[in-house]
Amino acid sequence: MSNQDIAWYARYFRFTEHGTNLRTEILAGVTTFFTMAYIFLVNPSILSKTGMNFGAVFVATVIASIIGTLLMGLLANYPIALAPGMGLNAYFTYTVVLGMKVPWQTALGAVFISGLIFLLLTATKVREMIINAIPSGLKYSISAGIGFFIAFIGLKNAAIIVPSEATIVSLSPHFASKSTWLVLFGLLVTVILVVRKVKGAIFIGMVLTAIVGMLSGQIKPPTQFFSLPPSIKPTLLQLDLASTLELGLVTIVFAFLFVDLFDNAGTLVGVTTQAGLLKDGKLPRAGKALVTDSIATMSGAALGTSTVTSYIESTSGVASGGRTGMTSVATAFCMLLSLFCFPLVERFASVSAITAPALIIVGVLMANSLRKIEWEDLTEAIPAFVTVIAMPLTSSIATGISLGFILYPLCKVVVGKWKAVHPIVYILGVLFILRFIFLEGI
Repeated sequence: MSNQDIAWYARYFRFTEHGTNLRTEILAGVTTFFTMAYIFLVNPSILSKTGMNFGAVFVATVIASIIGTLLMGLLANYPIALAPGMGLNAYFTYTVVLGMKVPWQTALGAVFISGLIFLLLTATKVREMIINAIPSGLKYSISAGIGFFIAFIGLKNAAIIVPSEATIVSLSPHFASKSTWLVLFGLLVTVILVVRKVKGAIFIGMVLTAIVGMLSGQIKPPTQFFSLPPSIKPTLLQLDLASTLELGLVTIVFAFLFVDLFDNAGTLVGVTTQAGLLKDGKLPRAGKALVTDSIATMSGAALGTSTVTSYIESTSGVASGGRTGMTSVATAFCMLLSLFCFPLVERFASVSAITAPALIIVGVLMANSLRKIEWEDLTEAIPAFVTVIAMPLTSSIATGISLGFILYPLCKVVVGKWKAVHPIVYILGVLFILRFIFLEGI
């Protein structure tokens, strides 16, 4: 690379203003990639359970991530990577498609419409009003509830937790099996790496589990490591927008929109705060960042994957010195290279011993927001607790959100604090009550 090229990058991404350089930004981008690389195995593994073609979902996942991450770097100039969100992919698969029996094509249509609404809300500034209106306790409980839901899925996929007629679920009676021990090994290794704050801990844990699985004869070694990407045709433009517009699917669109709205906003604030990019407590170019998320989500739905959102794993790149969009560009380039690693993904993504520990640890990290809830105030604690516990017990993120928004204003009203509740929360509470009355099962 010539000095002239380096100078162009420095000017475009404003290296001097942010106290960084090209080498630091590239290294930060590579760090972010390896920290979040697990999603390229886990997302196809989850979505393929709906009947979607595994290879096509893999390609859709990577391309949608590249689009979002590149736009975030080039348009918003932030060191933030995007990919299909954990929790939203589980909701897409286990609640919407498998639970509600909604065709995956229709579910993709719901994802697209949620992205379009997100874009309109961002353009009209309504997004900021909604975010400011929702109580912090509900925001934190939604994140934690999704974490519990994801961890439960991980435990179930690993066959550590199994159905039980007596207690609904219980510990597997085959706990001493080789496959279970491999899962526990993967979980233990990942836990050690996470608590030691090793960068890319989840991804490294998956790699080590795969190696041990091959050495113990439980996993067949891949016959090849690289190949051309599989065809994306089975999922490309397969979304069904017409069916999504039916009344019964309104709550599904809202759930996708709502979770993405706060997940994205929280990640943006968290990453930019760590990078020291906030000015007077506000996020410069916030509109461009949120437009990027909207475009990535719509692109992902068109390609064949669930909601794309900003990744909190981007903090690992920031911790390595990333301060500008060049970090995101470097991450996107690594994503592009991963397209040619499909033989590895195909072989290992179907092994629950490899993917389950990742789901469990991600659940733990998301549950971190529980500490921010005002547990001593029962008008905050009760709606938060019901939101959290309802998600894994009903296998529905939407149900958890609905119950939380019904109970929150109710609890405030009965203690005379009705003025502390924003009118938007009352409106949402009434809408969710109507949902349970008229849209039973949705």
